[in-house]
Amino acid sequence: MEHMKIGRASLTWLYGGVTHMDGGAMFGVVPKPLWSKKYPVNDRNQIELRTDPILLEVDGKRMLVDAGIGNEKMNEKQKRNFGVWEESSVTQCLDEIGLKPEDIDAVLMTHLHFDHACGLTRWEGETLVPTFPNATIYTSETEWEEMRQPNMRSKNTYWEANWKAVEGQVHTFAESLEVAPGLKMIHTSGHSNGHSILTFEDGHDVFIHMADLMPTHAHQNVLWALAYDDYPVTSVHEKKKWMDYGYQRSAWYVFYHDAIYRALKFDEEGKIIDERKQKKHTYNV
Repeated sequence: MEHMKIGRASLTWLYGGVTHMDGGAMFGVVPKPLWSKKYPVNDRNQIELRTDPILLEVDGKRMLVDAGIGNEKMNEKQKRNFGVWEESSVTQCLDEIGLKPEDIDAVLMTHLHFDHACGLTRWEGETLVPTFPNATIYTSETEWEEMRQPNMRSKNTYWEANWKAVEGQVHTFAESLEVAPGLKMIHTSGHSNGHSILTFEDGHDVFIHMADLMPTHAHQNVLWALAYDDYPVTSVHEKKKWMDYGYQRSAWYVFYHDAIYRALKFDEEGKIIDERKQKKHTYNV
């Protein structure tokens, strides 16, 4: 596991599983000769996307950023289609650092697509129960509404198995929420209508988690939106806003999906000035 400190915040990446999604869908209208120079692609035109929650510890609070893909939440066809080569090891990761799922105070859900939300629940015999029973689950009210009442398109990614058992733990917000001093969740829309990002400021120390507005470092170009985005024009404008914000502050950008980098820092020109790479990880399935 990788760790880093940014001001008062301590970040630890937990192994939440891995998917392999179609590269064309992940880069939308961008031609493959361009995006394939920036991110590895296999012979099935798939790119590796980690689904690794970030354990965020601030002022004595223990929070997770998103929840991973969980365990035994997909059938064999889904695993094949989504390229799931590894399921979640979040509980084992927590155990390695002396914590239990019961020790998590909050889960900060940027959005509730299956590859972020499957880890919210787990099987206990024949029943789905909360994975983090003592945690408050934060998400935007727009996202929570669609999670429970998906439309004909979004029902493929908003699954009842990921919300029914935890609905009593969910706390929603409209536009923004300060979870801890300097740590905010901000509703952006774009990737999904209820999509949110995270920002943290502690003096000159800043990080931004763009979630699926910039799922990997290869999506840094503000015009490179996903075909999966429900509102791609909104994604472009929000990405431009928050990339400018981060560039001006030499912010760290931290990733949930990136298979190469955990975090990157850019200068005002958008050039990389510091990096934290991911260690090699052996799949557990």
